[in-house]
Amino acid sequence: MTGAPILAVEHVYTAYGLSQVLFGVSLEVAAGECVCLLGRNGVGKTTTMRSIMGLTPPREGRVMWKGRDVSGRPPYQIADLGIGFVPEDRRIFADLTVWENLDVASRSARAAGPSGGFTVERVFDLFPKLRELVDRQGGFLSGGEQQMLTIARTLMGNPELLLLDEPSEGLAPLVVDHLKEQIARLKRDGLTILLAEQNVDFCLDLADRVYVLEKGHIRYQGTAGAFREDESIRAQYLAL
Repeated sequence: MTGAPILAVEHVYTAYGLSQVLFGVSLEVAAGECVCLLGRNGVGKTTTMRSIMGLTPPREGRVMWKGRDVSGRPPYQIADLGIGFVPEDRRIFADLTVWENLDVASRSARAAGPSGGFTVERVFDLFPKLRELVDRQGGFLSGGEQQMLTIARTLMGNPELLLLDEPSEGLAPLVVDHLKEQIARLKRDGLTILLAEQNVDFCLDLADRVYVLEKGHIRYQGTAGAFREDESIRAQYLAL
């Protein structure tokens, strides 16, 4: 990692009731990086994202955003600070059209971030298929189209950091390849990305650095290149 982190998760412990999920998770993301949180299903990737976003606040530890402790703040405040969340289950508004889904999330660009501000035209340029479907209700979109819409809707909030939770899950290979190209484009434009994935190839094609999560613990961290070359780590933690 180069430069000071804009996001730092520090020794976070998170639980759902009596079920402890995260055990001292720590990770950092610097401005302009794409960092991937890898792991099998059920190891705590989504809980880490929810802990950052304030949806499931940590019981211990801190979430630091640009040096400020945002642990336990409500999600709308965290979004206002510049963190956008694309959840695994997409959560589009099924009864609203594509355009209405985008319009309801639109907000003015905050002070010039490196990736610039997002408009309807800019997200249509990123996902041309959405332009063709602009008047279709969200509930009538395919899974891939809904994923595009969810990402586009989050971008309309002009985040500085984009949290992507399992964006490739359940999508056809051609759709996954297209989605990967567009996320790579966002990265080139300067958007900072934290990506939670179990699709290793998808992750390694995008990420600068990798963290591997197993049973609520960070078991590995390093560059994407080093991880790609380390077959023992992949075999041990990801059964690849």
